[in-house]
Amino acid sequence: MYRWYGLDDVPAGWGECVATIGEFDGVHRGHQRVVHRAREIARDRALPVVVITFDPHPAEVVRPGSHPPLLTTARRRAELLAGLGVDAVCVLPFTVEFSRLSPDEFVRLVLSERLHAAAVAVGENFRFGHRAAGDVSLLAKLGEKYDFTAEGVPLLVADGVTISSTHIRERLAGGDVEAAAAALGRPHRVEGVVVRGHLRGRALGFPTANLETPPHMATPADGVYAGWLASIDPDGAEAARWPAAISIGTNPTFGGGDRTVEGYALDRDDLDLYGSHAAVDFAAWLRATERFDSVDALVAQMHGDVARVRALIPG
Repeated sequence: MYRWYGLDDVPAGWGECVATIGEFDGVHRGHQRVVHRAREIARDRALPVVVITFDPHPAEVVRPGSHPPLLTTARRRAELLAGLGVDAVCVLPFTVEFSRLSPDEFVRLVLSERLHAAAVAVGENFRFGHRAAGDVSLLAKLGEKYDFTAEGVPLLVADGVTISSTHIRERLAGGDVEAAAAALGRPHRVEGVVVRGHLRGRALGFPTANLETPPHMATPADGVYAGWLASIDPDGAEAARWPAAISIGTNPTFGGGDRTVEGYALDRDDLDLYGSHAAVDFAAWLRATERFDSVDALVAQMHGDVARVRALIPG
């Protein structure tokens, strides 16, 4: 899969394509529906599929300080899109100047002149151009002008809920990682570099990988979860994976502190992940974060947490 950052990265000889446009944060089941439709059109026309997305999140540029928690890193987003059969991802730097493009200017510069779109598929609520003035109807009219077809793909509704990045963020904020996974089509993942913490887990017999997460990463509510800990190689591929007890919080038993994301790989006290890239995937909520009256009470609870993880997650 090709990965382009900015329109200047698009090869000069790039031919026609089928394009889809959006932030695609999470690459959730609703996004997957849109990409699937783009692939259907591309198959019928024997053309490649290009996903157009943005960095940073447009909300941060249009309304500074309003950056939503991100469900995926940029690299993870590209990997997930590649897994859906996309041929290229074009990440457009979203700047104040870019945000001021009119709908017509956006279509001309991006879809027509650089990517030579023959067809465009987007979610039916898609908006574009300065002040979000453009919608699917206008996109179709501009398609007549610039010689491409456009269609809005119906939003995905499951159990009466519209699948969206906002819905998933809300579920994570409440600790409902199972509902988030149902909407994503896979467990929610939090990535980061493993850093040295206070080493309390090792002293208690439960050595954890303490993740330093990227800015704006969407982490579930404070609590203890069942899931997996994975090591990630320099190319972004998963190198190893272990069932894990995952803790998010401020360690109130030890007086609190910075909020941390830590994963304990079951039955593994031999892992040395410091400085490497790792991830935790969330399968189920176990309990809220608690302050225990003694270290012994905390250790007893941790043994119980591990037993529940072992019952939930196959080894």
